[in-house]
Amino acid sequence: MTTATTTAGPEARRATRPRADALRNRERIVAAARELFVEYGAEAPLDEIARRAGIGNATLYRHFPDRHALIHDVVLYVMARASAHAERIAVEETDPLTALRIFVHTAADERIGALCPMLSSTFDRARPDLDAARERLEGAVEGLMERARQAGRLRKDVAVGDLMVALSQLTRPLPGTGCVSMDRFIHRHLQLFLDGLEAPARSELSGSAATLEDLRRAAP
Repeated sequence: MTTATTTAGPEARRATRPRADALRNRERIVAAARELFVEYGAEAPLDEIARRAGIGNATLYRHFPDRHALIHDVVLYVMARASAHAERIAVEETDPLTALRIFVHTAADERIGALCPMLSSTFDRARPDLDAARERLEGAVEGLMERARQAGRLRKDVAVGDLMVALSQLTRPLPGTGCVSMDRFIHRHLQLFLDGLEAPARSELSGSAATLEDLRRAAP
């Protein structure tokens, strides 16, 4: 008994191409938007995002009908990648403080400053996919921090929110396009920040440690 096999013809193969092309275009748009949101904020011109992505404005609007939809996808993309890095590093690196350091520098290269629109009053935070992504990220980063705390290597008065706020601020250029070149100092300044997280603490921090949920509630 023979089993018949079918091979997709040219028409069927052509039918799959738009889907693959559309996926690549969407990825290019999100990647370009991530860069520009870090450089110019969430109000970065959509025309410039399309230009940097190498696509036309019409293509951008087919994927993202408005700015809010694009910001939403960029935030999800950045949180997912940062979470994946934290989870991978936790498995690969046995030294807890080294693992935390590696994550911080890796997250900087992922342009995690693009998460800043989450703190905007116009950002829709009441969505299940965002809640799930935030919980995953907070859990992964807290896992790295708790390992370092248990080893006596991380000061006890800092939490995930403190780390993420500092990381986001230190990876965004100062207002104005002339400050984009300051990127070359990011990892240097992050290392100074990380040195301040080590135990024993050299000073007492005011207020209380911040979680990502605290930041969400505090947003305007």
